[in-house]
Amino acid sequence: DSFNNLSCIVFKIAPCTIGKIITDVCEAIYNILKEDYLKTPSIVEEWYKIADGFWEKWNFMNCLGALDGKHINIIKPDRSGSEYYNYKGHCSIVLMALADANYCFTYINIGAKGSGSDGGVFNECKFNEKLQNNQLNIPPNRPLLNREKEIPFVIVADDAFPLQKHIMKPYSKRNLTMPEKIFNYRLSRARRVIENAFGIASARFICLENFSPQKITTIVSAVCVLHNFCMRRTQNLYSPTSYADAEENGVLIPGNWRLESPEELISLAPVQTQNATNEAKEIQKEITEFFVTQAGEVPFQYRMCRYNN
Repeated sequence: DSFNNLSCIVFKIAPCTIGKIITDVCEAIYNILKEDYLKTPSIVEEWYKIADGFWEKWNFMNCLGALDGKHINIIKPDRSGSEYYNYKGHCSIVLMALADANYCFTYINIGAKGSGSDGGVFNECKFNEKLQNNQLNIPPNRPLLNREKEIPFVIVADDAFPLQKHIMKPYSKRNLTMPEKIFNYRLSRARRVIENAFGIASARFICLENFSPQKITTIVSAVCVLHNFCMRRTQNLYSPTSYADAEENGVLIPGNWRLESPEELISLAPVQTQNATNEAKEIQKEITEFFVTQAGEVPFQYRMCRYNN
């Protein structure tokens, strides 16, 4: 519909011509801006800067980013069978992204077919391969504040991802202890940045659905890099204070993007419970214990966990 509106009403140009112009422009935007505005950290100092942001803004130490994936609806390609159908019954491709503490994307992966298992999408992307093979130049292990045990830097995610050495997800068992509830709350708080990054981008650029896989990959890449550009150069206009989610004494105040976003992007489905390594469980346990120490706690966490129980 958006192409038809542009072609017939605004420019009086054939839809196929408008489509080519838009994808060519989006490709140029991405190629020109990506080195400055959408570059995954490659040196330790860059990762430290991101980790400092998560500790200062979201009280989560040793955090390198918030990870999530969204299904983006597409026009079903001819003769594609069911390979693009996701668990909701829509044709889609997957946008996988990592965000820093300031709602900016630091990594994107677009194009996995919607029918793939959601855990498999991440397992097969290059970022995870480099993460598992220690090829991202992330900082060495270090203890949390006033703790002795050294633990790795981690990425926060939800139940769509497996618990791993460098990926922390919520406890999913029943009858959680208070420290485990606090861990889930604190992780959710830090992970909210990727939810807001997706939400702000989709609300500001209402063009993220119902194109062919080839076009949507190009368009979404441009949207992500333009989102970062606007967040860094014109944030007061692009995402003013009330636009992103905010907190008041720990209570979530929904951002205005939630009122403007045309339709919520479909989240990845939770992966089936997998046996995490003992190392991953010990890291999760260490962070859990840290969050109930004087150095690691925030004053409103107990009230929020009782309130949300």
